[in-house]
Formats: sequence, structure tokens, C-alpha cells
Amino acid sequence: MAAPRLAINATELLRLPGTVRPLVTAIPVAELDIGDTRVHGDVDVDLTLTSTLDDLEVAGTLSVDWSDHCARCLRPLADRLDVAVDERYAEPSTDPGHPSNPEAFPIERGQLDLSSMVREGILLAIPDAPVCRDDCPGLCPACGADLAGGPCGCDRMIRDERWAVLDQLRE
Repeated sequence: MAAPRLAINATELLRLPGTVRPLVTAIPVAELDIGDTRVHGDVDVDLTLTSTLDDLEVAGTLSVDWSDHCARCLRPLADRLDVAVDERYAEPSTDPGHPSNPEAFPIERGQLDLSSMVREGILLAIPDAPVCRDDCPGLCPACGADLAGGPCGCDRMIRDERWAVLDQLRE
């Protein structure tokens, strides 16, 4: 089900190629059914819809707040996620000689449902393993100390007993 502010009448736009329509709104994350607790607040939608001869181009930015933990040191992270989008919407073709664009979102019953595009854009842009900084050293695997404050002083030589016989040969 589309968020009401993201359901657009495509018939008006398709009548006259070259028509440009801006769409600026904020949609609560709950209305988009994103289902990811790292994303919160409203999704700011700033899009431009442009009618072409065959389809509609939807381009602009999506912005939302997100929070998570560093994948290396477990520090809390919070940032604003800005996503650039540039998508196509087209009516399904019934002409076998002119197939539909398989990468285009469908225009169904003269309506554009932007909610699935917004949901996908946000979910694909969330970092899988965010880090607080690129050179974050993380935690010591032996004692769990945060290595960003310096070396922990413990013996980081982790020995796997399965290889003990080979270690003896090395000595």
C-alpha cells in the first residue's frame, strides 16, 4: 500500500512529454514499512518527476537519520543517510515487438507508487558493516580492549591447538 503522498497520478504527466513536476515531502519511516530499526524519523523526499516520450524519470535525493554501532569497536554511530535516486517508471507494454523496460518500475492503472522505490533506495544505502572511521583498529581479540586508545599489552598471539604439532616443528 502506497503512502498517500507518494502515490502520483501518472496520466497527467504522460499526456505531455517534457512535463516536470517537483515532489518535496517528508514521510514517517513507519508508513514506508522499512522494517529496519537502524532507520528512524522521517524520510525527506526531494524528487523531480520528468515525463519523456516513453516513460517517467524520477530523480532526486532521499534523506533519513540512522544509527548503528561500529562493526570494529562497537562505538555507537549516528548519521544522516543521503541517497541519490534516478529511476524510470513505465507502463507495461502489450506489444510483443516493443517489450517493456525490465528495469523500470511499473505504472499501474495510471498511478505511480513511489513508496517501493523510496523503501528500496533507503534499504540498499544502509551500510552493512559501518565503521566509526576508516582506520578504526577495533577491539583486541584476546582481552576485548579498545585498540583506538593504544595497545592493550596482552599477548595477541592466539594459538590454535589443532596446529600445535606444526608450531613445534617451526621451533
